[in-house]
Order: sequence, then C-alpha cells, then structure tokens
Amino acid sequence: MGKIDMGSGTLLSPVPAVMVSVGDTEKSNIITVAWTGIVCSDPAKTYISVRPSRYSWGIIKEKGEFVINLTPAKLVKAADFCGIYTGAKVNKFERCGLTAAPSRLVSAPSIAESPVSIECRVSDVISLGSHDMFIADILNVSADESLLDENGKLHFERASLAAYSHGEYFALGRSLGTFGFSARKKRGSTGARPGGKNK
Repeated sequence: MGKIDMGSGTLLSPVPAVMVSVGDTEKSNIITVAWTGIVCSDPAKTYISVRPSRYSWGIIKEKGEFVINLTPAKLVKAADFCGIYTGAKVNKFERCGLTAAPSRLVSAPSIAESPVSIECRVSDVISLGSHDMFIADILNVSADESLLDENGKLHFERASLAAYSHGEYFALGRSLGTFGFSARKKRGSTGARPGGKNK
C-alpha cells in the first residue's frame, strides 16, 4: 500500500503537551504548549512556540523567563483546560487545583504537581508567522525524588508521562528498547560491531 501526499501541515507526532508556567508571585499563568523541544545540548537550550495573541505571550516577552512542566497522565485534564481558557479571565492554578511553587533560578513559578520542571530564560525570539519561537537557556531542572533511584539516575517511566498526537492525548506505553540497543553486542556473541571492527 502506498503513501498519500497530504501537503504541508503540522503532522509531526507524537509531541509533548507541556504546561508552561509564566509570570511571578503577583501575576502568574499556565499555557499548554505542544510546539516545544530541545534545540541544543551544550549549552542546554529549549524552545516554545507561542501565538502572539495568547495572553502568556506578553508575559513571556516582559519577563523573559518561563518554566516547562512535564505533564503526567493524571494532569492531562488540567493541561487540556489550560490550553483552552485564557489566563486573562481565569486563574488556572486555582481552577485546576495546581500549586504555584517557587522556582530556584527564575521568577516564574513551577507547578508543584508536575514531576519535572525545567526553568528557562529566553535568549532569542524568532517571529515565524503564526507563532513566535522563544529560544531559551535551561537554567535548572527539578525532578520529584520518586523518579530517582539510589544512584541518582532519573527514571522517566515512573512519571507516567502523556503525549499529544493529532488532537488526542495518550499515556506513554511500554519500553521498546534503550538507546543503542540496535548495535549492542549480545552476550556471548563474537560478531563484529556494525560499522566497526572486532575487538
């Protein structure tokens, strides 16, 4: 069966549906963002793309900081709510029963109920058309202690994170492998490594 050309569109899926908290202790808001990701590892940089018509856009432009809060399955309803209603009329922290916790290095609060919060400071803003891309330095990542093992390794599978795909939310399922498993030498194997030599 062949593929059907669908033209240009935003059909990269799945994507994270994160809750981005903005503002400060006096004026804060939460905006749900699906256009986000990592753009550089050294220095650690991320981005969010936001429509200029959104209430949070002005706050981010003014403060230059935000926090990306990862969404577990239990907070999907809150994430959906925060993506529908405007913070200009609704206190989303109160309506969703979420806690605005002080962040370590930015003025924007973190969402206490989120298992992982990523504190960011804007370094560049790129106007792309319907959205402005806020590129930001990752200043700090805070994670629930329950996600760490005795060696300090972070286990995202314990967070029950959700993803967004073409209008629907999904709970992440079973692991299919770890990074590098396709090239990992099987125990007892004496074969050559792909692209390399026997050792």
